[in-house]
Amino acid sequence: MSQTNKLKIFNDPIYGFITIPNTLIYDLIQHRYFQRLRRISQMGMTYLVYPGAHHTRFHHAIGCMHIMQKAVQTLRFKGVDISDDEENALYVAILLHDIGHGPYSHAMEKSIVEEVHHEELSLLFMQELNVEFNGQLDLAIQVFKGEYHRKFMLQLISSQLDMDRMDYLRRDSFYSGVAEGNINSERLIQMMNVQDDCLVIEEKGIYSVEMFLVARRLMYWQVYLHKTGVVAELILTKILKRAKELSQKGIILNCSQPLKFFLNNKISLIDFNNSILEKFALLDDYDVMGAIKEWQFHDDFVLSSLCKMTLNRDLLKIQMGDDKPNKERLLGYIELYMKKHSLSEKEAAYFVFKGKIKNQAYNKNDEPIRILKKNKKVEDVVEASDQLNLKALSKPVTKYFICFPKVVLEV
Repeated sequence: MSQTNKLKIFNDPIYGFITIPNTLIYDLIQHRYFQRLRRISQMGMTYLVYPGAHHTRFHHAIGCMHIMQKAVQTLRFKGVDISDDEENALYVAILLHDIGHGPYSHAMEKSIVEEVHHEELSLLFMQELNVEFNGQLDLAIQVFKGEYHRKFMLQLISSQLDMDRMDYLRRDSFYSGVAEGNINSERLIQMMNVQDDCLVIEEKGIYSVEMFLVARRLMYWQVYLHKTGVVAELILTKILKRAKELSQKGIILNCSQPLKFFLNNKISLIDFNNSILEKFALLDDYDVMGAIKEWQFHDDFVLSSLCKMTLNRDLLKIQMGDDKPNKERLLGYIELYMKKHSLSEKEAAYFVFKGKIKNQAYNKNDEPIRILKKNKKVEDVVEASDQLNLKALSKPVTKYFICFPKVVLEV
């Protein structure tokens, strides 16, 4: 009787061939929770700006696992003792670090589920998988929660220079075509070491770290916080909020059963029992986009208009600046739109609103990126660097915006 070959190979456009290290990783990848990530976009609505940005969280998770393998090899070569169980825990934790993402996750977190962060859901999924896999994820969960005594292992998974950031910068740069984000992840990994149980970068790798931080800053302004992408995601958030508002008034909206459940119920983290987690696991981008295609014909003006905007890429106008938008201007636009379409102020506020975005490539108050000097002293990268721009990169930059329908400018 033939058995399935579980040590398969992926052909990845970024790294080339990626090998699955063991049968547990194969079985986790094959699980329906993980396969769902094939249907969750990595960059949400960014494809409306960069048409190639259609890659998925599945791509990203596999890529993270691959560079984690490279990191483990490098650290072992440099004499860092990592047991087989610890190695496996690192692979499992990084593979599943994003498994809690919902469809168009950031819009989802602000509308359908009540401020439940994807990392909290990732942990719930990992705990559920651990039951199915008879406790084989115990150590991975410990590492993921930061409860394992070896601090550098968490830093490989979640820090300001982790495998997650290394993969998404390079991958998102590749698929969006924005070359400024194309970091040298191989060089960064080769320069990694562990000192006093902390992840460090050897001094000769400092320029690669500087390039990484500059790339992160540029990718945020050029891609993740591109004004068209920002307004598209905000419109999607408004669609889901309006759909939830109508559903909870008893108005029937055609959509998939899992989406209908989250529209009809207020769900916070405390509500996520096994049954609700299973319903969440049935949700993906197709549920949301299928619903939007259906809702464009709904009688509700707000819902149908916002859906048509998204489908036809006829978005609200967004203006960004360094100063907070004028309140009188905002109220004036709301009033004009109310009159034009006989809307209430609450309804018009779905189309005219303000907000702000923040870009900070490096946060000195978080876990630092440590540079190991030749004299064995460890310094924060900002102190170790001779580049003045790193100090600038550690300062948050806030921009304010106002969104409104183009038609109010024609009145």
